[in-house]
Amino acid sequence: MGSPSAKLQLAHKLSIALPVHHVNITSFLHQQPKIDRMAHVTVQILEGIERGRIFANLVTPITIGREDENDIQLNDERVSRFHAKLQEDSGRIILTDLDSTNGTRVNGHPVQMHILREGDIVAIGRCILLYGPPHTAPSMKAVSEPDDRPTSLGDGLKPDGSADPNDFAGPIDLSGEGGEMFPQGPPELPQDLRALQRAQLVDLLAYIHDNVGHLANEGVEVHDTTDAKRMLQIPWESRSRLINLQAQLSLYLKQLSDPAGE
Repeated sequence: MGSPSAKLQLAHKLSIALPVHHVNITSFLHQQPKIDRMAHVTVQILEGIERGRIFANLVTPITIGREDENDIQLNDERVSRFHAKLQEDSGRIILTDLDSTNGTRVNGHPVQMHILREGDIVAIGRCILLYGPPHTAPSMKAVSEPDDRPTSLGDGLKPDGSADPNDFAGPIDLSGEGGEMFPQGPPELPQDLRALQRAQLVDLLAYIHDNVGHLANEGVEVHDTTDAKRMLQIPWESRSRLINLQAQLSLYLKQLSDPAGE
């Protein structure tokens, strides 16, 4: 068994050879590498050289552009080499314009960054893309239906799953005039915000609510018997206040979509 002194010497050697590490499990978990979540995305080409093509079940992140290296290649000189990207975050698909030359539009409105919903129509150069599976119908009222041909790619699929470009309705007006950027309703509030972020968001929405409320209350209805439409007149100062609010919001949008300020 050995003497007590020998046991103490052995224990001392083991303690030196095998030091005990106190691990903070919380710190350890935070140090683990994050695994990027992936989502499957389907994009349909409604207009352009690739008209009728379906890019089904692409795995994010996805790049869109003119070069061969893109997941979705668009042969159009107005499309930048690497024009836009789609990425997943918290179960949502985010479209980001990669500082393209001619910009990106969603439902007729220019965007730098936008959370996509099924049925959103994306304009890149002369190409028109529909976000969503084959059964998704375009959500914009601007989609024209001049005849009885199908207006969604799901209706124009051949038995082998391919699409016939001649089976789709005519041109889509994406000028943005009178169109809604959010035809399916207002966007949802962000989730899982910290207390400070919630307070900042509340202050921002309260600022907008207060300004819009003042403008609405300052309006005076104009009675004009020559026109059946109801009209509202606001003071010039109110118009200036509205323009200033729009300018401030555009600055917020720029700061959020381009934090580096490039």
